[in-house]
Amino acid sequence: MKIFCSVLRLFLLSVIGSSSLIAQYNTKLDWKLHNVGKVRQAITNMGTMNKAATNYPGLINAEFPPNSDEEHLYQGGIWIGGIDSNGDTLVSVTQAHYKNEFYPSANEGDTIWTVQRGDTVQIPYWSNYVGISDQDFVSRYADDNLLNIENHTPLHVEIIQATHTWSSPPVDEFIIYEYKIIPKSPIKDAYIAFWMHSAVGVIYTANFIDEIIKYNREQHLVIAEDVPGGEDGTAISPIGFRVLKPVDPSLRWSMRYYEHETLPTFNTSEYKSMSSGIIDEDRLDQPARAHIILGFGPFQLKVGDTLKVEMAELFGFGLKGLMKNSDYVDFLQSKQFRVPSPPPKPIVSVAIKSHGVTLNWATTKQLVESYVDPNRGDTIKYPFEGYRVYKSTKSTNGPWTLLAEYDTINDIGSNTGLKYDYEDRGLLNNIEYYYAVTSYSREDKVLNFPSQETSISNTAKVITPGTTPPETIGQVSVVPNPYRGDIAYNTYDPPWEKPKGSRSRWLEQDRRIQFVNIPAQCQIKIYTLAGDFVFSIDHDDANKGFEDWNLTSNVGQAVASGIYLFTVEDKANGKVQIGKFVIIK
Repeated sequence: MKIFCSVLRLFLLSVIGSSSLIAQYNTKLDWKLHNVGKVRQAITNMGTMNKAATNYPGLINAEFPPNSDEEHLYQGGIWIGGIDSNGDTLVSVTQAHYKNEFYPSANEGDTIWTVQRGDTVQIPYWSNYVGISDQDFVSRYADDNLLNIENHTPLHVEIIQATHTWSSPPVDEFIIYEYKIIPKSPIKDAYIAFWMHSAVGVIYTANFIDEIIKYNREQHLVIAEDVPGGEDGTAISPIGFRVLKPVDPSLRWSMRYYEHETLPTFNTSEYKSMSSGIIDEDRLDQPARAHIILGFGPFQLKVGDTLKVEMAELFGFGLKGLMKNSDYVDFLQSKQFRVPSPPPKPIVSVAIKSHGVTLNWATTKQLVESYVDPNRGDTIKYPFEGYRVYKSTKSTNGPWTLLAEYDTINDIGSNTGLKYDYEDRGLLNNIEYYYAVTSYSREDKVLNFPSQETSISNTAKVITPGTTPPETIGQVSVVPNPYRGDIAYNTYDPPWEKPKGSRSRWLEQDRRIQFVNIPAQCQIKIYTLAGDFVFSIDHDDANKGFEDWNLTSNVGQAVASGIYLFTVEDKANGKVQIGKFVIIK
């Protein structure tokens, strides 16, 4: 209990400290989420793989596979240590145990840049940047942009980071991290390290302390793997950090792991852990927390130098799947991360009507179908093959159902012929549905590389069929009426109630009743049968004839069972409709 309280106090001090720093210095904090492949990974422009001081709202930092609720990484980031020009041994960390020392500047260009494969972007510190993967994130941060971080003396080093993810197999189960480390002052005997505080298991638990640790010396790959069972369940995938560059034989490598009580917390002990040359034995029979430091060096860095580092964050279906992906990274490296790509994504227009929707993507057919891929090994000039239409009733992350496939008439596939629209009927009004239209290529038989498809989730659209608002009130009703607490509305397909944001579990605040047939501009007020005010909703939407209420009062309390009254006032003419509904919990 004492250890828990100490950690909690440290966490609160860290959060409070970070907030005050950011208030004092107008840094351009930003975050993005890699989501085109099978990995959902948070990225910040502080160099972290977790929220840090940003406003990232997600509950999971590193989810694999999508919609699994399986976390893998509590914290992660890069460290730089060395001896400065004064002879002091210093270490600067993007993320340690509740410690952040790298921040972006206040410059407009120091947000996170998003670049797609083949696009050329003028980034202030990286001119003519050309996108490598289906989703590149580029950012810059330094250890001296904030100067009042407690117990921090900067090495005066800047890092430019690019991360790369791909949308289709066999390159969609890992992320490549590319770092340009630029010293502003000389650093003697510099060491680089990667910090991994893994948390492998389902997110809805406080206990992630049953992990084993393995190290592959040949690949410079450290792996944290969940032990089957326990409070956090049995994980689908381990997580691995593999250093790809530099891997010079002269480098000294260290791999150390720690419990909370033994973590290095000062510059000298952190540097010793990074540079010791000690490789801890694999921890196979005593599963526990995984606080891992994977270090390598030394480097003699002068002003004007740029040290390039590459790291792969690996996942897979089981340890065999992760190791297979690690091997595939070698092929990717040999191709300089430039492999066959999917066609450009179709631009989809949507026509919504009552109980139906029509999708159309004809406007971009020439762009999509005439794309040229210089990274293929074959001689096919135009490798476009077809379109696929998907639907989900759950979220923009799926699960997805294939509705249709339209492919070119040639010597492969089903030869349906190409179409550029799709109509879906029989939908429920005022319910969210999710649609995506993707394009895909022919396989590359020379490189033995499969067909590539644009990301489904990255092209998804949220669609709510329904009628437009009536001209005035008179037909307003409440759905469902009565509302019954013994019915699991969240299990309907499509679900009537579903979690908000990144949550996957239903909570009390996700309850839902709907006021339908309301005019474009109106105010809804809800009262108890005794006339006590409960909640009000202001509606102003010419295209939407409904509003939802989550059965929560104006003071944030869940309402009780009972009969409730409502009034709807049409703001256009002052007319009022009165009605009632029943809640049974």
